[in-house]
Amino acid sequence: MSEVTEWKPLEADGEREVASHREPGEEFLFYRSVAAGLIDAVQENCSRGAFENMEGAGKLSDNPVTNLRYHFVVTAAMITRFCMEGGMAMEEAFGLSDEYIRRMDCCNNMAEIVYVHDQMALDYVCRMRNLKKRIASSKQVAEAIDYIYVHIMDRITIQDLASAICVSPAHLSRIFKQETGVSVSEYIRQRKIDMAKNLLRFSDYDFVEIAVMLSYSSQSHFIQHFRSQVGMTPKAYRDRNYLNNWNVNREAVTESERSPSEQ
Repeated sequence: MSEVTEWKPLEADGEREVASHREPGEEFLFYRSVAAGLIDAVQENCSRGAFENMEGAGKLSDNPVTNLRYHFVVTAAMITRFCMEGGMAMEEAFGLSDEYIRRMDCCNNMAEIVYVHDQMALDYVCRMRNLKKRIASSKQVAEAIDYIYVHIMDRITIQDLASAICVSPAHLSRIFKQETGVSVSEYIRQRKIDMAKNLLRFSDYDFVEIAVMLSYSSQSHFIQHFRSQVGMTPKAYRDRNYLNNWNVNREAVTESERSPSEQ
């Protein structure tokens, strides 16, 4: 019978410099943007080189290329989890992760790893965008949903939306409610609150800043709207959920995060 090795806690190397770690809020917002199908936000994150900026990211290896490889695997795992939480099939999510990790493993330098990372993020986000649009059976409603996701930070009216997809407001209102089960205005409210919840959980923006970012007329209007949708104030939601994603599972997804056909 083999001897059981006594467990001992890891002791820090006194000669090794202790690296500071940045708050994970930005990374979580990125994962949420991918899972929400927000292509513009993901493209912006990739174009400014957020992944390759290792300041405060934690040093997993003394070799810069190996360090980036490890961070790539962490990112792939997190995106996979968030997208499954958002409705992507498990086999599809894990299959994509496996494929992109294999591609990364063939890379020879940091630039190639960054390129594969950006391709992975864009692949996932495009698939999630299409997944969100599948609740619509007509091209016009799918285009309307696409417009809402792209312009979620703007003030969106039924007139603007109808004009963008070249239909009358009355016709859009009728077919949108038929296909999604909710009105256009209610769908927009739900998606704005989804974004507000992400910002409250994974960023340090105050309530005024979030209200402005989401084009609410005032902070009080935002708070009133949030409370009516979520059942608590933005402050209460942040106090309960700030940087807390580790105990979320598929069954715990809120009603506002599900497709309208499921509500």
